[in-house]
Amino acid sequence: MSEPIEADRVEGAPHPRETPRLIGQGAAEAAFLQAATSGRMHHAWLITGPRGVGKATLAWRLARFLLAEAPADAGLFGEAPAPASLDVPGDLPVARRLIALSEPRLKLIRRAWDDKKSVLKTQITVEEARDLKGFFQMSATDGGARVVIVDSADEMNPSAANAILKLLEEPPAGATILLISHQPARLLPTIRSRCRELRLAALGPAEMAEALAQAGAEAAHPERLAELSGGSVGEAIRLANLDGLALYTGLIGLFRPRLDRPAAIKLAESVTGRANEPRLDLLLRLIDLLLSRAARTALSGPPGEAADGEAALLTRLAPGPHAARPWAELHQTLGARARHGKAVNLDPAALILDILLKIDQLAADIAAR
Repeated sequence: MSEPIEADRVEGAPHPRETPRLIGQGAAEAAFLQAATSGRMHHAWLITGPRGVGKATLAWRLARFLLAEAPADAGLFGEAPAPASLDVPGDLPVARRLIALSEPRLKLIRRAWDDKKSVLKTQITVEEARDLKGFFQMSATDGGARVVIVDSADEMNPSAANAILKLLEEPPAGATILLISHQPARLLPTIRSRCRELRLAALGPAEMAEALAQAGAEAAHPERLAELSGGSVGEAIRLANLDGLALYTGLIGLFRPRLDRPAAIKLAESVTGRANEPRLDLLLRLIDLLLSRAARTALSGPPGEAADGEAALLTRLAPGPHAARPWAELHQTLGARARHGKAVNLDPAALILDILLKIDQLAADIAAR
């Protein structure tokens, strides 16, 4: 029975295994291909970088490449010339099996669906990793390559991490382990030390436009989505789905020159109710982003605009280096306030309005100095 929700899928976008091309990560692809074609193939790869820049897409691309090649005992490429790219025709049986999650030589480890609670588990548990031994025994009959994808390794609990560590220490012949990590510093040092790292970069505006088009989420302002999402196409898709650019533009418009209280109340009331929980989460993320951009502006000037009038607002809020610390401290304080408010189910409208008032007060204090 298939899982009701896939932990590794961004809502509104194709799953990474269904994404035909990886955009903007040519250096990482070239590094893997060079290792594969030079005879220096590592058994474990740690795929890192900001969330949503294509790490899972790369992992599935590598899996297709490895499983479409010759059996391990014939050499990675057999008698055929070494490939010039990681491209694998989509009509190959192995490519179709991977999309259907029916490829017996691939093991996907991710957060599972909890049937009793009808939610995704919050961690990858040892239950998801414990049948690796059986997987390698069952998949060894054809003598070919086997691939394990862990998405994401950051979500493993200690028991699952130890199971993966044992696999990294004693990898079966022909096995390649692909670990996806958004925050590699959180992993066990012994796991990191046994992997070769492939680090992916944030996408620029042109790459963002191409990636959004491929995902079926074309946007009128890809350069602003690239700026607001930090170059993460996954985050850009979330922003596009929830009309995040308009929400951020409205947030910027509240502080010209002082807080427009009626508009602030209206915004705060727009995120109340269970149906608006995604909008509340997005608004809190955008406020967090505004505060971090204000602190950065104080030190190095305004970044590229993510909304009309943002550069002028940030320059006024943070007119010089003396404003960096107050905004950084408020960023930390309000972030903790938002997490606590959500944890204790504080009224969303009251939480948002309180946060906006504190931002307005600091802006007035800095202007008066």
